[in-house]
Amino acid sequence: MGNLDEAALDTRIAQRLRSMRAERGWSLEALAQTSGVSRATLSRLENAEVSPTAAVLGKLCTAYGMTLSRLLYLVEDEYPAVVRRDAQSLWVDPQSGFRRRAVSPPAPALAGEVLEGALPPGARLAYEGPPRPGLEHHLVLLEGRLTMSVGGAEHRLLPGDCLRYQLRGPNSFSTPPDSGARYLLFVV
Repeated sequence: MGNLDEAALDTRIAQRLRSMRAERGWSLEALAQTSGVSRATLSRLENAEVSPTAAVLGKLCTAYGMTLSRLLYLVEDEYPAVVRRDAQSLWVDPQSGFRRRAVSPPAPALAGEVLEGALPPGARLAYEGPPRPGLEHHLVLLEGRLTMSVGGAEHRLLPGDCLRYQLRGPNSFSTPPDSGARYLLFVV
């Protein structure tokens, strides 16, 4: 993210996860039950012994009622009005290879944000639920092929297609074995 190296980012995420749990007065066991993430994994994450995956961060954000962007924003300093590409936060899921760039990161006074996502060929990301029910998304596929499952409906997208939806339940992103995908996601 920004100019932070991977180890520094993992440490800041770990500190933020630990403080959010403490702010709520939750034990590791209580968070494990709420999030569906094992107590051992939570402990290792909070001690920066492992890098978090998109799936685990998604479960934790759901438990805390926040978006992944908001969590990552909380480990960064304030952003300037113009965010140059070389200063945009980039996070890579070590498990799936998913790359997530905060093109227009969240800001306290603004409601929306723009994310760039890139999935390698044959990848699948699944989320059990939204971090906050009713989030409005507009996904524009820039390159490749992407299948989105939202609200039980499957949508096959080609470059230039736009999928608009409100996130209320499980959702997934997947690419075929012969094509990755790069997209912009506008979150309102």
